[in-house]
Amino acid sequence: MTAILQAHALGKSYGRRQALADCTLELPPGHVIGLVGPNGAGKTTLLKIACGMLAPTTGQIEVLGEQPDGATSQLARVGYVAQDTPTYANLSVADHLTLGARMNPGWDAKLAQARIEQLGLQPRQKAGRLSGGQRAQLALTLAVAKRPELLILDEPVASLDPLARRDFLRHLMESVAEQGTSVILSSHLISDLERVCDYLVVLVSSRVRLAGEVDELLAQHHRIVCARRQESDLPAGLIVISAEHTDRQSTFVVRSEGELPAGDWSAEHLELEDLVLTYLERGAAPGAGAATRPTGAAR
Repeated sequence: MTAILQAHALGKSYGRRQALADCTLELPPGHVIGLVGPNGAGKTTLLKIACGMLAPTTGQIEVLGEQPDGATSQLARVGYVAQDTPTYANLSVADHLTLGARMNPGWDAKLAQARIEQLGLQPRQKAGRLSGGQRAQLALTLAVAKRPELLILDEPVASLDPLARRDFLRHLMESVAEQGTSVILSSHLISDLERVCDYLVVLVSSRVRLAGEVDELLAQHHRIVCARRQESDLPAGLIVISAEHTDRQSTFVVRSEGELPAGDWSAEHLELEDLVLTYLERGAAPGAGAATRPTGAAR
């Protein structure tokens, strides 16, 4: 299957400031992909390059098998909703649908109208008078009604209250189920990613620290607690992601491609939030290098 996004040594700089550096990534189709990382990791820059809104300074990227150059044919295949869920304050809901129809050759007017009715939005209402959640839903409607192959969402629910976030994500999943669209969803809210994403990418300082299907990643990672010992004393085949020690006890987060070997320890699987935070902390540690080969990442 052709990757929906392939990036190799991708970089973007503004003068001396490096917004993205040496990012290598390969994402498979047919998933709702959660992209998570700290502020400044390069998530928004990566997504804007993928949409053709920015040109990279170094490296290569392909989206849906093509270079994202902002051409009309490419834009028709990719939907994008930014963090501020941009809409035009002085245009009505109906005006937005008319604009979407004029700008997108694959526009599905019936889908757009059905979503507006389902959301209870009034066609004559100005976007500037909508709530934050309603504006987000309008922006999502514009994105999905163009019938994209790939939908890119850059923290679209960051400013919404919990109820509006849940409503947005519910409608997102309904649209994905109906259209079979691949999705990349950037978010700081792990609970939201846990609710809708089946594939995870952890990005720290432009580098992929972890990538793979969520169920597989959770099955491969364990927290083990044992009598104090060094990492070198653990069985071969265990990749140590983090280690903490007291005078008598050691706690390791380890990754095992197969079954966890038997040992004199207690072991448990990690929840998604713990898994993400472990890799974020590891990636932020002084002198941290690239992560162990991430599942699904380009080699």
